[in-house]
Amino acid sequence: MSLIVQKYGGSSVGSVDRIQAVAQRVYKTVKAGNSLVVVVSAMGKTTDGLVKLANEISPNPNRREMDMLLSTGEQVTIALLSMALQEIGQPAISMTGAQVGIVTEAQHTRARILRIETDRMERHLQDGKVIVVAGFQGISNGTELEITTLGRGGSDTSAVALAAALRADFCEIYTDVPGILTTDPRLVPEAQLMEEITCDEMLELASLGAKVLHPRAVEIARNYGVPLVVRSSWTDAPGTWVTSTKQPERPLVDLELARPVDAIEFDTNQAKVALLRVPDKPGVASRLFGEISHQNVDVDLIIQSIHDGNSNDIAFTVMTSILKKAEAVADAIAPVLRSSPTKSDEAEVLVEENIAKVSIVGAGMIGRPGVAAKMFATLAAAGVNIQMISTSEVKVSCVVDAKDCDRAVASLSQVFEINTSPLPSDSSLPAAASAVRGVALDLNQARMAIRHIPDKPGMAAQLFGLLAQHNISVDTIIQSQRCHIIDGLPRRDIAFTVARIDSEQAKTMLTQAAIQHGWGEVILDSAIAKVSIVGSGMEGQPGIAAKMFAALAHHKINIQMIATSEIKITCVVEQEQGVKALQVIHEAFGLAGSEKFVVPA
Repeated sequence: MSLIVQKYGGSSVGSVDRIQAVAQRVYKTVKAGNSLVVVVSAMGKTTDGLVKLANEISPNPNRREMDMLLSTGEQVTIALLSMALQEIGQPAISMTGAQVGIVTEAQHTRARILRIETDRMERHLQDGKVIVVAGFQGISNGTELEITTLGRGGSDTSAVALAAALRADFCEIYTDVPGILTTDPRLVPEAQLMEEITCDEMLELASLGAKVLHPRAVEIARNYGVPLVVRSSWTDAPGTWVTSTKQPERPLVDLELARPVDAIEFDTNQAKVALLRVPDKPGVASRLFGEISHQNVDVDLIIQSIHDGNSNDIAFTVMTSILKKAEAVADAIAPVLRSSPTKSDEAEVLVEENIAKVSIVGAGMIGRPGVAAKMFATLAAAGVNIQMISTSEVKVSCVVDAKDCDRAVASLSQVFEINTSPLPSDSSLPAAASAVRGVALDLNQARMAIRHIPDKPGMAAQLFGLLAQHNISVDTIIQSQRCHIIDGLPRRDIAFTVARIDSEQAKTMLTQAAIQHGWGEVILDSAIAKVSIVGSGMEGQPGIAAKMFAALAHHKINIQMIATSEIKITCVVEQEQGVKALQVIHEAFGLAGSEKFVVPA
């Protein structure tokens, strides 16, 4: 007999007929000898309708009242589903987030779960009842007992958190697609179903706009080792399992506020190669990394920041042992990238040895803007200057001088309270898995850049600390390689992406800061798209980046920015080319299947 938590999204319970179909599935699961907790979302577009009503009353409705309003949507569903179960002879009880003991911080519309008091649920389960829980909601800690909501997509978070607290055998997420696909089937109908994916890969895909699972739910599954499967509400297909490596035991107190950083990693066996002032046009990255791949040079980080005039800089890191080979490739390709043989200042090759990569690692960084800022502030306080920055959902890496590595690691370990060796990466893949597992597109980002920030310790901390104070999360962060000497100070540009909804606020705030601190121009571009490939098997395969860049170049899609981690390569392109970019990359890696998926309306 298993204890199972099931979650059904809004489309799965969008009508009386669908609620009755869910009741039959639940009844069948119970009759197979299982105990069941069912988490549901509001019916169909109910939440959107409630938001619309609120906006008709007030352009800026009070957050507390929004929680009071939006929490009603799930209450309708839990009551109807409980009635449907009782009607077919299955004992069931509907319960709100507060009634099942989901205790959260007092942050209206975006609360995180502190703990779940399971006594009442356990009594009902022992009585043979199915517990039908309102997802997306909880009750605040302390004496006020305020209704709180977890943010959009919070029913996934509710389900996995309940599974962790109850120590359920597994958690099933039922949705309108048959599992986790290689990309969005609405854009690529031939997207292929994956049997298995790691939590780290899923974190990247979920955070890049793949809407099957909310990143916070995956974070909890990873941190607490909850077996998680995504299945179709309409079929009995096996779906996709989200796997994780065994993690150290964690207390179930401060469930979503647990330590955001699990480990500090460092690598002193690194060197940097940069090509400065290469043409800002399609095909440049493709030619460079195509030749690098041809020469079998394995690259670690790749970054390309915002353009400067009509040119851009591309930098990458390699192991010290193959630096000479990498430098030779860069020297050979540089003349080809120049507009004419006499332009010796174009595609200038810059090589730097004696560098180290220092990283903070942890699934708890998602949606917490203060974590990266804290890393930068810690390095600044230790007098460590940052030369390169690369970010992902589970890692922030900084390239620093090798002589500063020990000091950087010691400072970060102290601040983030890390005194253990690095955890193993979550990279256990099925034997037949390809290097690239999925392609994701995010059309809800804007790109920002601040020109001419002084190149000295503390600047990144100051910039991203300011954004963190205003609860603005930053995604991709890239520091340019080109240096400008202004008023006797070396200065660089820093570019990053933020949610488009936060971009105007961020621009206003940073424009004021730029005037105060003597930074250069603040640039905002909202017409961008971010397309990414994700896969734990990409490490040690130098041709992966080249293939992605070549696919974009073949279709005349210009790459505006590049950022990489060990399991992700992200390119920023024009917004109107975003869907095409996703489609050609998905095709280039042969991820399409023979079956076409049609997503129910």
